[in-house]
Formats: sequence, structure tokens, C-alpha cells
Amino acid sequence: MQIRVNGKPTEVAAGTSMAALIDQLALGGQRLAVEVNEELVPRSRFAEHRLAEDDRVEIIHAVGGG
Repeated sequence: MQIRVNGKPTEVAAGTSMAALIDQLALGGQRLAVEVNEELVPRSRFAEHRLAEDDRVEIIHAVGGG
């Protein structure tokens, strides 16, 4: 199925979880903020959140500082 990740068309398997997408994009272990269709998905829900056809995913790398 087709989704958009940061504006780029991306092909993923039907039923892909957010956690699986993060692994597919080699972003595991990084501090990330993720929105799907303009709604924040908490890290605690990555494993259970299933992506659907035409979802718009925005992934932002969290940067620490002070």
C-alpha cells in the first residue's frame, strides 16, 4: 500500500505498524516525534498503531539542547 512519509511516496505492506515503519526506515533507537494525518502518535503506541492506505506520516528528529 502507498503512504507518504515526510511528503515522499512510500510503499509499505498492508497492516504495517508504526514501529515496523520506523525499523524499515532505519530510525530505531532515535528520539522521534511522529504524526499521522496531523495527529501525534505517542511512542508508547508505535507497536499497535497500524498504518492505512494514503496515510500522511511526518517524522521529526527530536534534538536536545539548552
